[in-house]
Amino acid sequence: MEGVEKLWANSGDSHIVEPTDLFSKLPDHIRECMPRTVKDPSGAFETIHVDGQEWVRDLPQVDPNAPRKPRLNARPDGTTDDDFIERWFRGNTPAQRVADLDDEGVWAEVIYPGLGIWAFNIRTPEVARLGCRVMNEHMAEFQSHSPRFVCCASIPMVDVSDAVAEVRRTSADGFLIGFLPTKPPLTMPEYNDATWDPLWAAFAETGMRIGFHIGTEPVPANQRIGVYIRGRGAAVLNYVETTYGGQRAASQLITSGALNRHPELKVLVSEGGATWGPFLADRMDEGYRQHGAAVEPRLSKLPSEYLYEQVYASFQHDRSAVAANWAMGWRNVMWGSDYPHFEGTFGHTQKTLHELFDDTDPVTSHRVRIGAFQELFPTVPPPPS
Repeated sequence: MEGVEKLWANSGDSHIVEPTDLFSKLPDHIRECMPRTVKDPSGAFETIHVDGQEWVRDLPQVDPNAPRKPRLNARPDGTTDDDFIERWFRGNTPAQRVADLDDEGVWAEVIYPGLGIWAFNIRTPEVARLGCRVMNEHMAEFQSHSPRFVCCASIPMVDVSDAVAEVRRTSADGFLIGFLPTKPPLTMPEYNDATWDPLWAAFAETGMRIGFHIGTEPVPANQRIGVYIRGRGAAVLNYVETTYGGQRAASQLITSGALNRHPELKVLVSEGGATWGPFLADRMDEGYRQHGAAVEPRLSKLPSEYLYEQVYASFQHDRSAVAANWAMGWRNVMWGSDYPHFEGTFGHTQKTLHELFDDTDPVTSHRVRIGAFQELFPTVPPPPS
């Protein structure tokens, strides 16, 4: 991309990798229940341990005979960071992370947990409460290094009163968004249940945004994570399956009346694409109108209006996502890098942004790259002009 104008963009989806000693100060019985991974010597899979449960997850494999592509941004000493594992951890250093963002043309970013994203499988209230507190203390310290870091607070989800308390505590600590799994823990009801009403009220009262990250449905112990379907096409089919959880969570908040009761409540669905928004809006409206005799509760507006006004979505490479804005009228579409994950845009962000936006009108381009993010997080400084 040498000689091509740099396009700046905010990211609605990225991650951090927590330090290995993050939970060291917790009591032994709590620390042993916190998320940890053990990689198989073959490198083909890892075992994830949470609260006395185990899951196996396949790891991306790299062909050792394939030519290595040099990184665009080499270190001053001339060495490169084209190794995936090294790249994974470089974002843990605030100064290095900012340098990577500058190289890639990413300004501000929503930062979800890394290993901590598995905390939604915790079953014990005390473990969830104390573990989330430690993760959030780490995120708060990291966020303090740059106004470009919008770190997500992890919310303990086994007890609603604990969840409400952590929303209020982390909001007071400067968090702008709280991370929730796309499906509640297996011991808890779905998000359309009245049990969760105090949590939605707490988010609304504090002004914190709700961040749903796809692929975060709790999984029964001893099942393979991310495997919904086996056999032919399974790799692609399983990736597609992960996107549906965010859509279900958003539709539950809409149809149960949570967004109707709290018009100030804003929801971000990260890494799940964006073209699903107009489809889901139409489908909910169809059900609301054509099956009105069975609809409960009644809403002040059509379901589509809540989605278009209060729900946002981030995508990475989707060619159709920008059209969800200019052709389908959903203004709450935003781009995301998924830094530093394997399937993200790191190393080719500018190429991706130019492919997505070079033929897009300036108003739409600005809205998707920058404007929707700024609307969600108005206190974050804007990128360079």
